[in-house]
Amino acid sequence: MGNFLTGRAVAVTGAGRGIGRAVALAAAAEGASVVVNDYGVSMDGGSPSSEVAEAVVKEIEATGGRAVAVADDISTMAGGQRVVDTALSAFGRLDGVVCVAGILRERMLFNMTEDEWDPVIATHLKGTFTVFRAASAVMRAQRSGTLIGFTSGSHQGSYSQANYSAAKGGIISLVRSAALGLHKYGVTANAVAPVARTRMSAGVPMELTEIGEPEDVAALVVYLLSEQARQAEVTGQVYTVAGPKIAVWAQPRELRSAYACGGWTPQSIAEALPGSVGVDPMPLLPRPPG
Repeated sequence: MGNFLTGRAVAVTGAGRGIGRAVALAAAAEGASVVVNDYGVSMDGGSPSSEVAEAVVKEIEATGGRAVAVADDISTMAGGQRVVDTALSAFGRLDGVVCVAGILRERMLFNMTEDEWDPVIATHLKGTFTVFRAASAVMRAQRSGTLIGFTSGSHQGSYSQANYSAAKGGIISLVRSAALGLHKYGVTANAVAPVARTRMSAGVPMELTEIGEPEDVAALVVYLLSEQARQAEVTGQVYTVAGPKIAVWAQPRELRSAYACGGWTPQSIAEALPGSVGVDPMPLLPRPPG
């Protein structure tokens, strides 16, 4: 076992499979005590089971680590609170939370139903909020801690996953808000946009030219949970991990502006905007030839 996270307690949601499992195992291997949360559902969020979380706990214990399973649904406030309370009761502290849990329900926007929209938003975005909400209260009081949300490059937009894309964009804004609001209490918040071979990536409706394994992502997460990352003042960031590549996303900012004496009219905007403010092309949007 390593010692990068020795003495720390972390909670990982969606830790029964894929990237969440890799994060839980890597954190334990570096000395952390781990709350393994997984509702144990299928890709669309159905058929919950506690077996997947318990299996990861057994893996950790088999290597001499400490872990406890929680099979709660973190899309509820009570479920998010229980993840945090379990860490406190089992380990007496909570130093970091990593929110990986997610589901997919793909449909083109014009065909998407409420039953396909709501559970995806609830699991990804609200599920990050419920855990962040409960954990931030503890971390504010102890004046230390780390919040890590999981986003996706799909926050730029998606052809057939508007629900997933909207949730992942929301997570970035939630992480940045947490970084701002909790900075004075010594708490950091960051987001990870992984590109790795998982159940979820297998259904991505585009070719992934750069892709790695869940273990590649876990290494970055362990770093972000560490004292080294805190000392380097890493907060409010979005990182992509794709195999050997780590990249940081730009912070939102204005690109160009224009001003009008006496205010704008639709006609004056039509005359001025294309040649002054213009547009910022969407990377995923097909462009006309020439």
